[in-house]
Amino acid sequence: QVQLVESGGGSVQAGGSLRLSCAASGDLFSTYSMGGFRQPPGKEREAVAIIDGDSNAEYSESAKGRFTISRDNAKNVGYLQMNNLKPDDTAMYYCASGPFYSGLAVGAYDHWGQGTQVTVSS
Repeated sequence: QVQLVESGGGSVQAGGSLRLSCAASGDLFSTYSMGGFRQPPGKEREAVAIIDGDSNAEYSESAKGRFTISRDNAKNVGYLQMNNLKPDDTAMYYCASGPFYSGLAVGAYDHWGQGTQVTVSS
């Protein structure tokens, strides 16, 4: 069983940066794929970036060029560095993990954190 805890959310002005962290428990984390997801107010949850156990990454169109996902398997931690933030990035951000690489499919990941709020003001 993998348990995930997000941190690093907050309020920033447009153009600012935040780094979200996702701390995982469990011995299998290093082999699992991990993803960053978000749910804007009144909208469906969407994938932002996914990284597999070998640190191969995939990004949504809105995240490309601005967000970077990474992981430190020795520490069981994943990171989502978000630069040049925009008001449209305002959302609850979640990390999720699963044993298979399923790309940007929201429903494909088994384990979810509780979320951390990111608010970007103009």
